Amino acid sequence: MEVVNALRMAQILIRARLKTARCVVDATAGNGKDTLFIAANTPADSTVWAFDIQEQALRKTRELLFQNGFDSKVRLINDSHAKVSYYIGTAIDAAMFNLGYLPGGSHAINTQPENTIAALSQILSQLVISGIVTIVAYPGYEHGLTEMAEVSYFLNQLPQKEYCVACWSMVNQINHPPLLYIVERVSENTQP
Repeated sequence: MEVVNALRMAQILIRARLKTARCVVDATAGNGKDTLFIAANTPADSTVWAFDIQEQALRKTRELLFQNGFDSKVRLINDSHAKVSYYIGTAIDAAMFNLGYLPGGSHAINTQPENTIAALSQILSQLVISGIVTIVAYPGYEHGLTEMAEVSYFLNQLPQKEYCVACWSMVNQINHPPLLYIVERVSENTQP
């Protein structure tokens, strides 16, 4: 039996939505694994946007996509995910966030809570009905714990009539395992 961690659960939960997606965001390209997963599970004519502030991350992502034949459908953006609405002016079907630092990279360069929340706010406002956003957070180190708390607070404030928010975790694992937040848009904004 496969042990399912937060990253794998995010893929399981978002996969069905990707099958008909036109526009998907990988808000944290990192080493390209989520970007490749998205590209491999979306229609050929869809557009995948992958953001990262580190050129090293985008280089690894580009190489992985090229090796697997998906480089033409992905737009790599060397900028903060906090600027997502600057780059994407259309509806978004799904998005994935994998917070923290670049695996194998500098631990001093992390996703920042204010940027993550800005990106989430923009993506959620452009998210289609039944669109899904997954966020994997890492409370096992000080910065990750702070970011998780701020993201959790933001998600808890989302209007229940517009978004359904859930949290998934491995409850019997040591060293504060990653948490997965799942957001689904269930209706349009009903406020005037």
